[in-house]
Amino acid sequence: MNAMAKDGLPRGAVPSAFDTEARWYDRLVGANPGYHHHLRLSAGRLALPAGGAGLRLLDAGCGTGASTAALLSAAPRAEITAFDASGEMLARARAKDWPPHVTFVHTPVEELAGISGPYDGILAAYLLRNLTDPTGQLRRLRGLLRPGGRIAIHEYSVRDSRRARWVWNAVCAGVIIPLGKATTGDATLYRHLRRSVLEFDGIGALARRLTDAGFTDVRTASMPGWQRGIVHTVLGTHPLEHP
Repeated sequence: MNAMAKDGLPRGAVPSAFDTEARWYDRLVGANPGYHHHLRLSAGRLALPAGGAGLRLLDAGCGTGASTAALLSAAPRAEITAFDASGEMLARARAKDWPPHVTFVHTPVEELAGISGPYDGILAAYLLRNLTDPTGQLRRLRGLLRPGGRIAIHEYSVRDSRRARWVWNAVCAGVIIPLGKATTGDATLYRHLRRSVLEFDGIGALARRLTDAGFTDVRTASMPGWQRGIVHTVLGTHPLEHP
């Protein structure tokens, strides 16, 4: 989608917008109650073996590394590869203190340059909503999983709930957009956030999207607190190969 949506961004411009806002990103998400805890919940819902020794995990759309830290918390001994399309966000992630088995790659999900499976698990946080072909990219991510490997999609979805839409609109109008503008001087990315969430899949459609991409055992779970019914984990499994 190349046209500019009202209060939004063309999806191809989203990485550049994150480049511009990268220096403020950690401060802003840190002001969101539960942000890091919710990422850890989604990573934990992958149900990885304790410690994660011998596992290979992928953080798809890692941003400044909050989702990478969530994966590391869930599997501290796993080999973790994290990638993002925004060079500035990735630079912020790389500048943090990581163990040697965590590596970062600069690539959009549409290319996946330097990314090679198979992986035992994938976490994709706040990624699908900003892609032009979410189902197609889900198929590509499924192809990076070993048979039996799982993906956890951590994403906003409010379309199926009137209450969730009301809360989301109220929080955006009263907190997210004013805080974003006061912090960065420009509310464009935060207006885009509001609009992109409202226009994205309902949770039922998002679950069906994973099924359409070839995942099985698709399940959903929401977050606690004010983001109940707003932010969700959608889990799917790469089916076992049959002889």
